[in-house]
Amino acid sequence: MADSPNKNNRFTLYIILAMVAGVVLGFILNQNFVGKSPDVQAKILEPFSLLADIFLRLIKMIVAPLVFTTLVVGVAKQGNIKAVGRIGGKTLLWFLGGSFVSLFLGMVLVNFFEPGAAMHLPMPDATTATTATSSLTLRDFIGHIFPTSIFEAMSKNEILQVVVFSLFFGVATAALGEKGDIVIRAFDAIAHVILKMTGYIMKFAPVAVFGAMTAVIAKQGLGILSTYSKFIGEFYVGLFILLCILLFAAYLFIKTRVFSLLQHIKEPALIAFSTNSSEAAFPKLLLELERFGCDEKVVSFVLPLGYSFNLAGSMMYMTFASLFIAQSYGMHLDIGTQISMLLVLMLTSKGIAGVPRASLVVVAGTLATFKIPEAGLALLLGIDPLLDMGRASMNVIGNSVATAVVCKLENSLK
Repeated sequence: MADSPNKNNRFTLYIILAMVAGVVLGFILNQNFVGKSPDVQAKILEPFSLLADIFLRLIKMIVAPLVFTTLVVGVAKQGNIKAVGRIGGKTLLWFLGGSFVSLFLGMVLVNFFEPGAAMHLPMPDATTATTATSSLTLRDFIGHIFPTSIFEAMSKNEILQVVVFSLFFGVATAALGEKGDIVIRAFDAIAHVILKMTGYIMKFAPVAVFGAMTAVIAKQGLGILSTYSKFIGEFYVGLFILLCILLFAAYLFIKTRVFSLLQHIKEPALIAFSTNSSEAAFPKLLLELERFGCDEKVVSFVLPLGYSFNLAGSMMYMTFASLFIAQSYGMHLDIGTQISMLLVLMLTSKGIAGVPRASLVVVAGTLATFKIPEAGLALLLGIDPLLDMGRASMNVIGNSVATAVVCKLENSLK
């Protein structure tokens, strides 16, 4: 049964109040305990951090099985390989276009704003410790896509590997015809059980948001809200431009229903923003898109794929951050090198859902590939939680738009 609008509005209000309360309490703790020993700070902040950790662990507990069951059902219910190929083709074409636009926008804006130009950092010595990483090889990339064990992939929340196995499993189930019906019904029932669990877990979201905000502000202080304000402000301007592009693209297909879509996805976007995790919003987003009018079969197919292939906010951040670090060290990258970086990121950005601070991991690999000092990542670590809020919510919006558009193209938008 769908939640009433009043209930949804109350839940949104609770999350906002939790964020404000977390900022206030975090500021009080920061003012009273800053300068104390690290052990004292850890003891004070640990209970608040645990609140967010418990919530995110509960979400991670259900994401892989939810993706597996919903995608298998979504593929199998298409009935034949031709339908899967048709919907999959439209979906991947949209994802590739969205990926290119997001990465290209990040590249254009960082060249326009030049947020790193004022940093004037000296090039680090060869002996300077850098972030432990290496460039992504073709073997690593292929290994990241195809699982050796579905159980290992699910235990590690390797969403892309789960998606690959689910596609094979769903197609095989559909090919069995009537024999596959019992599998579809079983997986459909399991998916609904997990969604019921989701409802219970989501009631804990405001508490988790309160804990997360308290811990961040208490540790970093309100100064984190102004540190690197130019970079943060320009990145959020970029997210706003990306939002306008996505909504305009959605308007071309679903017209004025785009406003109704925004109303339905505001809670998932807010959950992603406040928890720094688009993954945390996945179960709620699945429900809200169906309530909006998207066909269950298409949602179950497109949305899990989107979480591996269509993270719009994260992709814009990758070009923005990589070139910002290059600017900070006074490195001039010609347009050809920047285009090469964009194409590399088109590949390496896939399948990063479920990896903590995955954007930083991909940026680190990109820096190594293009011989940009990896020590520059330290410039972003302090403000990454604030940046992650924006890119996580944009990931949710981007996948919502993709799902709605594919539903419209399939004439299955109610």
